[in-house]
Amino acid sequence: MKTKSLILIGLVGMISIFTLSITLNPDEGDLQNKVRIAYFPNIGHAIPIVGVENGFFEKNIGNGTIIETRIFDSGPQVIESLFANSLDIAYVGPGPAINGFLNSNEKNIKILAGAASGGASFIVHPNSEINSASDFTNKKIAAPQIGNTQDVSLRHYLSDNGLKPAELGGSVVVYNISNPDIYTLFVKGEIDGAWVAEPWATILENELDGKRLFHEEELWPNNQFASVLLIVNSNYADKNPEVVSNFLSSHHETASWINQNPTETRIIFNSFLESYLGQSLSDEVVDVALSNIEITSDPISNSVYSFAKKADDLGYLGRNDYDLSGLFYYDDSNSDLEETN
Repeated sequence: MKTKSLILIGLVGMISIFTLSITLNPDEGDLQNKVRIAYFPNIGHAIPIVGVENGFFEKNIGNGTIIETRIFDSGPQVIESLFANSLDIAYVGPGPAINGFLNSNEKNIKILAGAASGGASFIVHPNSEINSASDFTNKKIAAPQIGNTQDVSLRHYLSDNGLKPAELGGSVVVYNISNPDIYTLFVKGEIDGAWVAEPWATILENELDGKRLFHEEELWPNNQFASVLLIVNSNYADKNPEVVSNFLSSHHETASWINQNPTETRIIFNSFLESYLGQSLSDEVVDVALSNIEITSDPISNSVYSFAKKADDLGYLGRNDYDLSGLFYYDDSNSDLEETN
């Protein structure tokens, strides 16, 4: 076990309890001159991390607008903050984005763009004999909280392979626990495998001798699926179209910069972890984790609709038929996208 990563795991776990707030400009201003954005301390959220740390967002936002950033470790917490009008823009997985849209007043939480594709894997514990789905019977498998992206993917995978979780009378025990707790149970050998996002997948593989059974994108058409999305409270977007347009321009610019500068991205990401969590990851872990993710502003809309169907099949979208009409908030910067279902 690497002590450095274990310390980091504990620090990251604290974020689920305490939300950090960092303001790039100490002047408070009023809400008309402020954009409040949220993201996670994960490599899949490289766009907001690099965009903030490298000054892309601050440089392009204009109009004297203050950028306030808040760090979360849970999609549902982000959606609750959007509902409470304490956030304007956020980076989350497709699960929270879809649920936020369906459950918000007048469906005013919408997708602006993509931020990442892929970046999740199934990791097998070194002492567990899992080589295919047929070996999942009587095994203990972990994924983050119920309804999150990896949880939906895991449960859909079980269903596709004729398996059920134990709570539904099946033979697979599914633990829904935080990523730091998954790490701890993996260390103790108390789980057989985990469906996790980067950099957790690479940490389990590189530092705890886990075996990567598959990358989740291998299960998707064209090896692509939206794993991180940029969402907005449409009321804010309607009132501040120039700010949102400038933010989107910075978002696209940052995505391009990351793809052209992977080494610099790793340095910025680790500097961010050091600054806000007090510890960083090894260069190898970050480099491998980043290589397992496609940083893209394409929301890969078909995968979002497919994800919603999977979540609905699992009963996560309620008993009534769901309607995703208007899920995407389009403006000039991504008007070339078409909403298809």
